[in-house]
Amino acid sequence: GWLVEVASWHWVFLINLPVGVLGIVVASRVMPNLRGPRSPFDLPGFVLFSGGIVLLSWGLRAMGEPDASAMARLVCPAAGTLCLLAYWVYASRAAHPLFRPALLKVPTFGLALVGNLFSRLGSSAMPFLTPLYLQVGLGYSPSAAGMTMIPAALGAMASKAIVEKLVRRFGYRNMLVVNTTLLGLTISSFALVASHVSSVWVWVYLGCFGLFNSQQFMAMNTLTLSTLGKAEASSGNSFFMVVVQLSNGLGVTLAGGLLGYFGASALGSDPSDLSGVFLATYLLVGLSTVIAATIFLRVPKRMGFLEAPRGGPSAES
Repeated sequence: GWLVEVASWHWVFLINLPVGVLGIVVASRVMPNLRGPRSPFDLPGFVLFSGGIVLLSWGLRAMGEPDASAMARLVCPAAGTLCLLAYWVYASRAAHPLFRPALLKVPTFGLALVGNLFSRLGSSAMPFLTPLYLQVGLGYSPSAAGMTMIPAALGAMASKAIVEKLVRRFGYRNMLVVNTTLLGLTISSFALVASHVSSVWVWVYLGCFGLFNSQQFMAMNTLTLSTLGKAEASSGNSFFMVVVQLSNGLGVTLAGGLLGYFGASALGSDPSDLSGVFLATYLLVGLSTVIAATIFLRVPKRMGFLEAPRGGPSAES
């Protein structure tokens, strides 16, 4: 927010370059260089899979843009889906596919992937919706909106101290069902924030969101990867990250589409006229997260914290 005020919006993206370089330097010196079993690079599978992901992502983004062409909205998602279906058929027969379909047969992996996909819709929509609502609906400046988001980061940091204890005490299923529900209700409840609400309550709300959101990610990520064997760890982790990025894009698309549907394209109008638009959007986005809680009801009760019965690496390691 401060960069937007003193420079331009371009710096919001450019600031990632020095941070990224620093991350590369630190990772190369600190992280162990673990290697999986070597196999030939699957060029046909890479073309089909990556092409499908690019086309699908492009089409999903276009759905949230009112000025996008019909080709971008319809043809790209359809072509992307066909590419992914073609990859699935190809990978079922290939000797060394990019991602083996058998990955989805690993205990809890496929289930956790679906849970990740749907429960992240609301979480990924929040960084798009909230700064927009703070500025357009509540009249915050860009820097004030950015400072207001700090409690969400503090809540995420606080969750690191309690999430392991919660999973050990209640198990993955109970913890994820309850936390996903609380996360969805927290997202929906932001629809009640109005211009007369004290900023202190906004900070408290965002702190709670950061807490539930971080707990959700840590528990889901561990559940997804903990049952992968050594031969599946690299491919499974890569596939998992693809699903995460897709769900993040889909969440922004969902929020943008709902804003457009409820009439938020007229962002220059009186902020009081936009309150109902954001209220309806927050309610539906939060509801999509609450519904995702039913997916985690299928997690086995016996799943203990960091359990890895197939000998795969735990999240702790």
